[in-house]
Amino acid sequence: MLRPTCIFFICFLLSSSPSFLTKAIIYNLTLPHQHPDPEAVVQHVQSSVNASITRRQMLSLQGKDNQQACLTGNPIDDCWRCDPNWENNRQRLADCAIGFGRTAVGGKGGRIYVVTDSSDRDAANPIPGTLRHAVIQDEPLWIIFSADMTIKLKHELIFNNFKTVDGRGAKVHVTGNGCITLQYVSNIIIHNIHVHHCKPSGHTIVRSTPTHAGWRGVSDGDGISLFSAHQIWIDHCSLSYCADGLVDAIMGSTAITISNNYFSHHDEVMLLGHNDQYTMDSGMQVTIAFNHFGEALVQRMPRCRRGYIHVVNNDFTQWEMYAIGGSANPTINSQGNRYTAPSDENAKEVTKRVDTDEGEWTGWNWRTDGDIMVNGAFFVPSGAGASIQYARASSVNPFSAGLINQLTMNAGVFGGARDGQDSGEPISSGTSPGGTSNGDGGYSDGGSGGYFDMIFKNAAAPPASSTVTTTIFLSLLIILILYTTTNQGVLLSLPLLLSL
Repeated sequence: MLRPTCIFFICFLLSSSPSFLTKAIIYNLTLPHQHPDPEAVVQHVQSSVNASITRRQMLSLQGKDNQQACLTGNPIDDCWRCDPNWENNRQRLADCAIGFGRTAVGGKGGRIYVVTDSSDRDAANPIPGTLRHAVIQDEPLWIIFSADMTIKLKHELIFNNFKTVDGRGAKVHVTGNGCITLQYVSNIIIHNIHVHHCKPSGHTIVRSTPTHAGWRGVSDGDGISLFSAHQIWIDHCSLSYCADGLVDAIMGSTAITISNNYFSHHDEVMLLGHNDQYTMDSGMQVTIAFNHFGEALVQRMPRCRRGYIHVVNNDFTQWEMYAIGGSANPTINSQGNRYTAPSDENAKEVTKRVDTDEGEWTGWNWRTDGDIMVNGAFFVPSGAGASIQYARASSVNPFSAGLINQLTMNAGVFGGARDGQDSGEPISSGTSPGGTSNGDGGYSDGGSGGYFDMIFKNAAAPPASSTVTTTIFLSLLIILILYTTTNQGVLLSLPLLLSL
């Protein structure tokens, strides 16, 4: 039985606990960077799209065709592409994300790092000027490229926190062994690069920070792998031909936006969630917007376990098995997408509940809202999503079709082939990127209301981790309870301390 003094102390701790603990209880949150109201994020995405489309239409009506020409209605692109001086204002991009990954600031506020060397000779001791040397640094960096280059990785490219890889103005290909790994990191932006032909690698030492190099097992061969990562934005990349997934996010990754990418030539495109039993992935929140799912794709666009997945304004032009699949009761909110079914009569269904009986998945919240179904495609809603049924469509409404075309017309790397082949022109005005200016940056702390009050504001450079603070608090609380009920309290609590 708890002593009265201990009960008083526990109540005191609870009353003065971090705001996350209180809100986690109220909103049933499982991850510190999970948004408490995903529907509010969905509404914000919708309002951003509507505002960009309306602006484009108003300029057209006013006869300002020169201004209207660069606008597409895509709120991400319209945020920065109409600036003729974008090369000197690169960090403006960090203000343009939407969706759950909107708080990813990347290297905003940091200095410009110019990659001048495409080599990757030593994964444990990268040399200055290489991409590997750039991404492992402790400071925020905005990473650009001095010229077109193909970077053939020797092993996994492991990122440190607060990095932007900005391929605008050059044709940048990342390929080879391991490819991109985002493990236990936050605030990463990957923009306008080709990622393709990635293969498993490992059983070697790889450097992840300037002061740490560690032994790595064999990677899966993903194009971009997220492992317990948060505040991640992957935009305008072209991904294809990898050994495992093109983008995989597992082990409690959340606050992710995957936008404006071109996916092609692959089987298992995107996995969201580690396995059906990993409950932390219930807090995974991902926005998938304005992407083109193109030729020679088979399945997993995405395949979801748990979490909340918002699939909005994408163009699905090909699949062989299914487009969106899931297990373990994920919430899937599909809005304003175009699904074009294959000719195979047995593969017309957009959705697939993986290894789950109908009696179980009928309660899952899978909903379709304003999606366009082409060539006999059909979406099977369930749970709350089944309250509004949508009939199969054999043709496309012209206005809606034009809107999807407009929103996804620039998906993938700007001006280049989208499947890992080199063609087309970069969007550079002709000058080579360079310099070491700090850009337009500067951080804003957005007030003192904590994560939930800052969710749609720019984040400051990383303070002491709120995750660690909360974990330490909860661990100390558990230790106190165990100590007052058993003489082995400290011993039982030792693993909690060792895990910090």
